Amino acid sequence: MPRVNGYLAIVNAAAGSARADAVEAVVGELGRAGDVELRRTGDLHDLRNALLSADGRRLVLLGGDGSLHAALQLLWDAGRTRDVGPLGVVPLGTGNDLARSLRLPLDPVAAARVAATGRPRGLELLVDSHQRITVNTVHAGIGASATAKAQRLKKGLGVAAYPVGAAWAGISAGRGFALRVEVDGKVLTPPGRPVLMAGIGIGGTIGGGTPLVPGADPHDGLADVVVSTSTGPLARLGFAAGLRRGVHVERQDVVTATGKVVEIRAEDGTFRLNSDGEVTDPQTSERWEMHADVWQVVCP
Repeated sequence: MPRVNGYLAIVNAAAGSARADAVEAVVGELGRAGDVELRRTGDLHDLRNALLSADGRRLVLLGGDGSLHAALQLLWDAGRTRDVGPLGVVPLGTGNDLARSLRLPLDPVAAARVAATGRPRGLELLVDSHQRITVNTVHAGIGASATAKAQRLKKGLGVAAYPVGAAWAGISAGRGFALRVEVDGKVLTPPGRPVLMAGIGIGGTIGGGTPLVPGADPHDGLADVVVSTSTGPLARLGFAAGLRRGVHVERQDVVTATGKVVEIRAEDGTFRLNSDGEVTDPQTSERWEMHADVWQVVCP
């Protein structure tokens, strides 16, 4: 392995006192392997400056999927995803789904040890027509709708916002979403069948371990796609039960595929997307291309 000339650890300043002990322990563990600078970033401008100031040191990102997404988006925009070298990842979020897919330890100190001693592996990114990247998963349909509604309710309801938002989305979705999904030019959606959910995965899980795309491999250069037309009341319940165990892909009303180019188009109305936990404004279509081996992460 190439020699590491110290570490630049980056954490969101908003992480607060609840994560202070974990951050201190991570810095201590990295310090056993070399010099460490801890940078607390307050906004995207701070984060960009930190990412581009490594000067040969290994970048170690402390945070969840959202923090990793923000960092990779800035590096992609700057054309620097490869230049910064292998990234260490210490999961400090609530879901940490990409870390799970990469089989990184969820314990911060153990993850810091991997960041210092592990091996670099190339990873892929999904990039849409607006140059927005996805690091882990992006999905349309009831899941994205539920997240959007939960965000609107969060201030008043707190932790109850997501289940209330999910119920609201389930009611307002009616018979599902009129979506056309194509993978490498092949149409996956049956004509006239509404879609409950369409997911595209680099990593396999969402929401802290729910296996939306159970076969996804973040190193294979392919997007894994799952489309559910489980829109009837009983079918929805069956899909939800199967989703928790990762067996939903065995249902007759679920289609899977892999490919390098994915398109989702609304045949009526609009849809939202949830990319790595961030929900987009309503739109009528989107197209993604898979970019293989465009960044590196330090893995066990």
